[in-house]
Order: sequence, then C-alpha cells, then structure tokens
Amino acid sequence: MRKLLLLLFMAIGVVAFGQNQINVESGNFDFLKDQTEVNVQVKFENVAFQVENYTEAQYLERRKTETIAKKSEEAWGKWIRAWETFKNTEYLDYFLKGINRKSKKIAFKKDTHAKYTLIVDAKWIYAGWHGGLIGQEAKLTSDLVFVETDNTSNVVMKLKGDKILGKPQNKDFVMEYGRIAGAYEQTGKDLGKKIKEVIK
Repeated sequence: MRKLLLLLFMAIGVVAFGQNQINVESGNFDFLKDQTEVNVQVKFENVAFQVENYTEAQYLERRKTETIAKKSEEAWGKWIRAWETFKNTEYLDYFLKGINRKSKKIAFKKDTHAKYTLIVDAKWIYAGWHGGLIGQEAKLTSDLVFVETDNTSNVVMKLKGDKILGKPQNKDFVMEYGRIAGAYEQTGKDLGKKIKEVIK
C-alpha cells in the first residue's frame, strides 16, 4: 500500500512539473527595472470552472446542492461565506505571499499607488479534490496583465499562467477555496521567479 501511495504522489509530482508554466504574450520586464513596488489587483469575473467549463453560478449551484444533501443549510451558509471571503481578499493575499517570496527587489502590494498595477485575471479554475490522506491540488489559468496605474488602458506587458498547479501546504487545503488559494500562491511564486531572473 505504501509503495502504491508513493507511486501516486510521484505521478502527481511529474504532472505538476509539466503544468506550472507562465508564458509571455507581449512586452518584457524592462519597465520594472527602476521600480520598487507594484500594485496588484485580482479579477474574478467570467471564470470557467472544472473540465466542464461551468460558470461560477453553475459551479456554486452544484456545490450548494451537494452540501445541503450531505450536511445542512447551515453548512452551506458557512461554506459560501468563506468562498466570498477568499474571492474578495484571500486569493490576492496568497498571490502576494507567493510573488514576494521570490521577488526581493520589487515589493508587490495591494492598495498602493505605484506607477504600475498587475491585474491577475482568473480565466479557468479546476478546484481539485480532497479524500482523507490524499488530494489533488487546484489548477489556475490566468491572464497576468501589467498596466499603468493612472492609465489602465495602457498595457505594458501581458503574460498567461497556464494551468498552474497549486501548493498543497495550507490550512484550508481540504476545502475548494483553500486549494484554489494554493494555485494563486504558486502562480505568484512562478511569476516572481521569472521577474527575479531579469531584475537582478
């Protein structure tokens, strides 16, 4: 049994290695060379969920039905409140945690009036699963768009995070929103690594 679990974790690790990709679509990091901080925002609109590409409303309706059937209305109320909290604050906090771990010369912050703003625009999410001893991390595909803060129509650089597999080490991993937060953190970490390679 132990060998089987070890093989399973090794297979997941191989898949994860092949899926953590951030690709430049336009521009380069030169504009960051004289910057000390960047503002960051998270957009969570028109996101598709799971392999079926559910809308958020469809995904939440399915989750609501499952939760009430297995637990209670009270459990659903607690779950949806946590979901909204993660959407509105925690995903950004996790992303900042990841990117600032790698990017030492530039501080990425929320609600700061820096020259540039990074918009993390979620496009597709796979929520993963948790089954006791084992689980599958979430995946996040997002547009990572740097704009001028005072002129947001001026895009200076655009990247795409393609199916970034999340980190499993967080206290909320057993819940969907916790696993998704891990994918935001890993996206930040991967982007910070790319920036660090250029901004020395």
